[in-house]
Amino acid sequence: MELSLDNIKKDFPIFKDSNLIYLDNASTTQKPRVVLDSVTSMYSKSNANVHRSIYSLGSESTKKFETAREKTSAFIGANSEKEIIFTSGTTESINLLAQSLGNTLKPGDEILISEMEHHSNLVPWQLAAKRTGATLSYIPLSDNGELDLSNPEQYFKPSTKIVSITHVSNVLGTINPIKKLAKYSHNVGAIFIVDGAQAAPHQLVNVNNLNCDFYTFSGHKMLGPTGIGVLWGKINLLESMDPFMGGGEMIENVSMESSTWNQVPYKFEAGTPNFVQAVGLGTAIDYINSIGIEKISDHEKNLTKYAIEKLSQINGFNIFGSSMERIGVISFNLDGIHPLDLAQFLNEENIAIRVGHHCAQPLLSKLEETSIARISFYIYNNEKDIDKFCESLLRIRTYF
Repeated sequence: MELSLDNIKKDFPIFKDSNLIYLDNASTTQKPRVVLDSVTSMYSKSNANVHRSIYSLGSESTKKFETAREKTSAFIGANSEKEIIFTSGTTESINLLAQSLGNTLKPGDEILISEMEHHSNLVPWQLAAKRTGATLSYIPLSDNGELDLSNPEQYFKPSTKIVSITHVSNVLGTINPIKKLAKYSHNVGAIFIVDGAQAAPHQLVNVNNLNCDFYTFSGHKMLGPTGIGVLWGKINLLESMDPFMGGGEMIENVSMESSTWNQVPYKFEAGTPNFVQAVGLGTAIDYINSIGIEKISDHEKNLTKYAIEKLSQINGFNIFGSSMERIGVISFNLDGIHPLDLAQFLNEENIAIRVGHHCAQPLLSKLEETSIARISFYIYNNEKDIDKFCESLLRIRTYF
């Protein structure tokens, strides 16, 4: 059953009195009024630093911040809110892991990622490998844009210590077999990390069912504010790790000679956290839950199927990746038209798409491309958006 999209679009101020067709949701999502109001309310009515004051305003702010942590924990099926670390986003979350876990690596150890990774799940591991002398290895892609797991023992070896894989490709939309990858990783004693930036907003995520060790995602890709992200980790691993940054809040005791650390999760939240943005994320989670994440997932699957059917009828329209397990991300090129030119023409019709290398240059090299176009959907998109997009593509073709 299709979502009541007309009502949903009314919840988003950016669409009011506008013919905007926003198809860049893999980059960031628009914000419903309730999220904007919650952020404004925090600044105007509840603004005080958290965990530091006994006065009422500070207690109120702290309670709202920790309530957001509880909501986030429940949203991904965590065992405890203590497993939730607030960061600035997926990029910081992975850098935290690459630093804290990376420091345990030594020459001869291997880090395993894949050819489809976003730069945020690639560059931090390059830095960790360079710093420690470990080796960085890659799982290759098959022709249809899926991970080639035909010979897993070639990649998952006794020397493999850390495996970090995206749940969903931000370029191809491919949904990776996380449970299988977790099994392969744990069979060789490796820690398994999942970049969930493109998955958590679009499908049901239960970290215990996935059997990963760490899971990361960003608030701004799921209707929340920018500047807030999440690192979930198994409590025993978090407790064994060194802090990522030093400063206030993350300490227990400090002397001139040494320091001891606060308990998890606070030992990883140095300084003043993004508490206002965290509350905004909690409100975004409430909004998503009011619709139902599975209902959102079904809507996007139906919309993606409709879009692929319509777009495949356009002469010279080439889609990258043909995996049957995918979310609402479609990357493509149109014969004879450079992606940048295409995006400029679409912008004239108030249609927003993404073009470029999508922070995945190794993947584009694999595809033998330097720039491609991408559309991506979320709850406020509908078939009318796809129809207008297709009409615009056909019109643009007449210019070339």
